[in-house]
Amino acid sequence: MKAAWLKTRQTRFGASAGLYVILVIAVLAAANWLASRHVKSFDTTSNKRYSLSDQTAKIVSGLKEDLTVTYFGETMEFPRARDLLGRYQNLSPKIKVDYVDPQKRPRLAREAGITTAPTILVQAGQRRQEARNLSEEDVTSAIVRALKTGSRTICFTTGSGESSIEESGPMGMSAAKEQLEKESYTTKTLEFVEKAEIPSDCMVVAIAGPRAEISQAGVDALGKYISGGGRALVLLDPPLSSRRSSVSPNEPLAKLLGGYGLTPQKNLILTTGMEALQGLGSEVALAREFTSHPITREMKNMAVAFPLAQSFEVKPVGSNSAEKLASTSSRSLAVTNLTSDLSEKDIKAGKMDSHAVAAAAEVRSGDSSGKTGRVVVAGSSGFAANAGLRYVGNRDLFMNMVNWLASDEDLISIRPKDPEDRRIQLSRMQMTMLRLSSQFLIPLAVIFAGAFVWWRRR
Repeated sequence: MKAAWLKTRQTRFGASAGLYVILVIAVLAAANWLASRHVKSFDTTSNKRYSLSDQTAKIVSGLKEDLTVTYFGETMEFPRARDLLGRYQNLSPKIKVDYVDPQKRPRLAREAGITTAPTILVQAGQRRQEARNLSEEDVTSAIVRALKTGSRTICFTTGSGESSIEESGPMGMSAAKEQLEKESYTTKTLEFVEKAEIPSDCMVVAIAGPRAEISQAGVDALGKYISGGGRALVLLDPPLSSRRSSVSPNEPLAKLLGGYGLTPQKNLILTTGMEALQGLGSEVALAREFTSHPITREMKNMAVAFPLAQSFEVKPVGSNSAEKLASTSSRSLAVTNLTSDLSEKDIKAGKMDSHAVAAAAEVRSGDSSGKTGRVVVAGSSGFAANAGLRYVGNRDLFMNMVNWLASDEDLISIRPKDPEDRRIQLSRMQMTMLRLSSQFLIPLAVIFAGAFVWWRRR
């Protein structure tokens, strides 16, 4: 009886243990299945280094067609590629990611036309684009180019001293051109003096800091273009004047903008508050206040630097809508002496207030066509110049302006940032103290503490 009872108990315990093992395996299998389909990760770094940007998340999660991303590179680089491209795949089931080593699978690389590695090939239907660097900015740019179809041309006017998109100096706009091309726009110049009309292939007309006056014929052509549903970006510097150079007040252009509710104030905005501690000069207006307009609604907690900027009076006119985009703090000063060095009298006469340095308007044609044009203005061309675009806030605002003008609202967001450099820089003295502390002071302290404890317990 006793043996039978033990046998029964052992059998019962064995069955229970077996059942528990089966349950544990089932739970682990179910958890693994769910985890493979619902990947969640948490980025605790200060600048979200291991998270995709808002712009990337918006574009990828909103995909309406299947997208194939193929990484061509060495097998040993696959883990690093998966670390980035896997985040894209987690955002949408419409993305498929493949990894190909051209050395091991040369036929596939040859058929795809890949001659260098690493290369990230993005395909949407019959459209294909390539990214040469394994970075979020390059991969997202390739995705945008693959998704966008049709002509998307930004025309930059020339002939009145505007900043050049071919100039690589601090005041040139070659960086803006490069950024536009990353988002699948093409750029070209438009000679406004010889031919005062807007070609039909210009999706957006950009006037970047004219130093001379644009002719009345050119302004009339621009007004006709906007009234017909055209889009214009106007970066209008304050009319500063000195012995060496001067900037025209551009009265015909200012009058046209005033008719849209965007009136240039012909002043200079100076920074006098805490913004001056940002390492910028007093003549660089710092905008931290943004409205809920689609261009700026996602720019909270950011700053945009406007060097040598004027402000705008923003007031809706007729059926047109006008809205501020970016404003300085209430401790910014607007001075009107633009012809000589500022004196104490000029500063005292200045108006201290929050000043709008960027604004946007929608212009309704007023006829049966129902077309609506769009205009965006900024009181500084320097904010979009090569020297200005190095500030992340400047780049985002400039590109968001173009996106809104081109009706590419799906691209409006905060773009990928470079990883934050958090290296610790130590002087020679600090290195010496660190070495002495780790090699001598801390070990000696431990030895003395041990000896003291031994002596007390002796």
